[in-house]
Amino acid sequence: MGWLWAIIVGFVLGIIAKAVIPGKQHSPLWLTTICGMLGAIVGNAVARALGVAATRGIDWSRHIFQIVAAIIIVAAVDALYMATLGKRKAQRTPV
Repeated sequence: MGWLWAIIVGFVLGIIAKAVIPGKQHSPLWLTTICGMLGAIVGNAVARALGVAATRGIDWSRHIFQIVAAIIIVAAVDALYMATLGKRKAQRTPV
């Protein structure tokens, strides 16, 4: 059940990150979900390092760290994805 929740949270974080980043992102949904999962892991690690990993009630600070990490990761991966995709399209186009 842990993997299912990780995928769901990664999907939601990835979609939120895509919505926040200005402009259009071209990365596929599966890559966005993986980036969201990585954002959740990194956000949890940052929260734990700052001492806010365990709070009573809803962990708003931990969720904010997760969203910020997901935004950064989605933006970076989308830029890498477009750079790679752009190179492949340029190689296919006859000159």
